[in-house]
Amino acid sequence: MPIATVNPANGETLKTYEAMGEEEIERRLQLAEATFRTYRTTSFEERARLLNRAAEVLDEAQQDIARVMTTEMGKPVKQARAEAAKCAKAMRWYAGHAEALLADEEPSEADVEDSGGARARVLYRPLGPVLAVMPWNFPLWQVIRFAAPALMAGNVGLLKHASNVPQTALFLEDLFHQAGYTHGCFQTLLVGSGAIDDILRDERVKAATLTGSEPAGRAVASTAGDMVKKTVLELGGSDPYLVMPSADIDRAAEVAVTARVQNNGQSCIAAKRFIVHTDVYDRFAERFVAGMKALKVGDPLEEDTEVGPLSSEQGRNDLEELVDDARRSGASVLCGGERPDGPGWYYPPTVVADVTREMRIHREETFGPVATLYRAADLDEAVLIANDSPFGLSSNVWTRDEAEVDRCVRDLEAGGVFVNGMTASHPAFPFGGVKRSGYGRELSGHGIREFCNITTVWHGA
Repeated sequence: MPIATVNPANGETLKTYEAMGEEEIERRLQLAEATFRTYRTTSFEERARLLNRAAEVLDEAQQDIARVMTTEMGKPVKQARAEAAKCAKAMRWYAGHAEALLADEEPSEADVEDSGGARARVLYRPLGPVLAVMPWNFPLWQVIRFAAPALMAGNVGLLKHASNVPQTALFLEDLFHQAGYTHGCFQTLLVGSGAIDDILRDERVKAATLTGSEPAGRAVASTAGDMVKKTVLELGGSDPYLVMPSADIDRAAEVAVTARVQNNGQSCIAAKRFIVHTDVYDRFAERFVAGMKALKVGDPLEEDTEVGPLSSEQGRNDLEELVDDARRSGASVLCGGERPDGPGWYYPPTVVADVTREMRIHREETFGPVATLYRAADLDEAVLIANDSPFGLSSNVWTRDEAEVDRCVRDLEAGGVFVNGMTASHPAFPFGGVKRSGYGRELSGHGIREFCNITTVWHGA
């Protein structure tokens, strides 16, 4: 795959880049290793100063980088600005919380005495250079939610970004340099996916984190496992959205539209499978379909656009195949479902009903503005449908019945349960999934500790 900016709104190639050669990769690996030896000894105060400055630089560049993201992968520019603002917020959060999150832990006196020692501590020490393999759909946020905690923990970062967002990737490297970080603290490796295996096998790279597809996760996990290196994987999602009779149905339907089409529907944590109790199914479906039909699809650089193009022609083809397969197998397409004429990789907001387990759309992730709608006789059936997926990233539950909330929290197979609201990520809360959605956690204290050497220090009596 070429390293290039191709505008998905019209298919025009705007910029192309040569992949880094072996000599440049080697130079950057050497620099990362050398920088880590010094950076790991910096104080939390100094790390926080640098990260806060990076947030300021990002705020200053918000308008420009938002347009770059929109041009590279197609998200509406208003959402791109919001993404940049969210990144600055996360950097400030980690700058203010990392020291407490990584504070030394003191075991109880009774446990120390029982161990035969006089004193003991548990420390969180950095690992070293961490390779981040990141996707195009949130080209700033996915990187910052790795980089902010990693840098605050004393690690250094190596970014292999998606090949269709090279300008964003280079901006990120420049962002940290402008903030005052030495050049080896965060480096972009402008390489194709074929170079990942050799880089991850290099002894100087101590761990890896990947957000992306299941096949990409399998490849990175396999190599890391062979090298006995720590990994965190955030892969696909096909998040369920349960609606029970006691819910505010109008509000549930309104939020459902945003939950499905955020980022043009290209989000792992976007709600994708809408599972509605039969007593309120018709009412919800009517409002949900009306909301999807009312969305403005168009040029993502226009301020009032709500849904832009998909990021690539292949992405649109894949989505179209899922819808067409469902239609041939007996599903009902309540709105959308037809490729529009004209340039760009657009696909309309689509709702598919009467889905059965045999259809591909039931098992595979729909990465675009396509929703599947299910009717459930009761909560038991709703939970069964929700869990009938290879993925388990997040979930949404709409009900005013606390017993139903407790049941869903207990039984839904997911890394998150969002009640009467839309799934979202926040630096204070752990983020990640189960099953084929990956393992490990990002964000919060759990995320910053993923790439730390948790060290026991024991003193004899």
